Amino acid sequence: MDAVRVALLREVLAGTEWLGATRRFAGALRASAVAHGGGLLLVGTPEYEPWHLAAHLVDEAAWSGTPELAPTLVRHAARASDPAHLAVGLGRLAAARRGETLLVVSPDEPGAPLLERVYDVRRAGATVLALGPGEGELTAMAHEALAVPEGGELDLDTVQHLVSAASGENAVPSGRGQGWFRDRLSRLAESLTAPPPARW
Repeated sequence: MDAVRVALLREVLAGTEWLGATRRFAGALRASAVAHGGGLLLVGTPEYEPWHLAAHLVDEAAWSGTPELAPTLVRHAARASDPAHLAVGLGRLAAARRGETLLVVSPDEPGAPLLERVYDVRRAGATVLALGPGEGELTAMAHEALAVPEGGELDLDTVQHLVSAASGENAVPSGRGQGWFRDRLSRLAESLTAPPPARW
């Protein structure tokens, strides 16, 4: 989903609780990742890997000048032969420490093995955020949670788009003020209105 579609979605959702809820959650994500600076870990379940959210957060990190938003995707079935950004396994959670942030994305309540790992991450001092059904042990363990009930107005994928888009908002890098933001906006407008490149 590109920026134009996210903007249209926000227009459709104007007046609902979703915009405020996703912005609050994204703000908590950004604040934790930036304030602690220890790194952002992103994990799903064996059946649901949030690789799409990982890609969008990498883009937001680049656009907003906030490298702390670029996550490490932790995978249940990672193999050493995978590309580096896909080769981080669950052992990384055992190494999580104070200052790091763990975002757990799950359409359902995770199974006991993942819940135990999340509990250990929290006990080690890391901040735990949860995006999922909004009930159960994961939500109870999380410092911040955003509930996306099954069969609700929005599905988990759509909410992830809203959260990732909001995560880079108001994230002006230190030493850069309104002028930087106007310059960035101007460059974006120029790229959107420029004629298409000549065919090669």
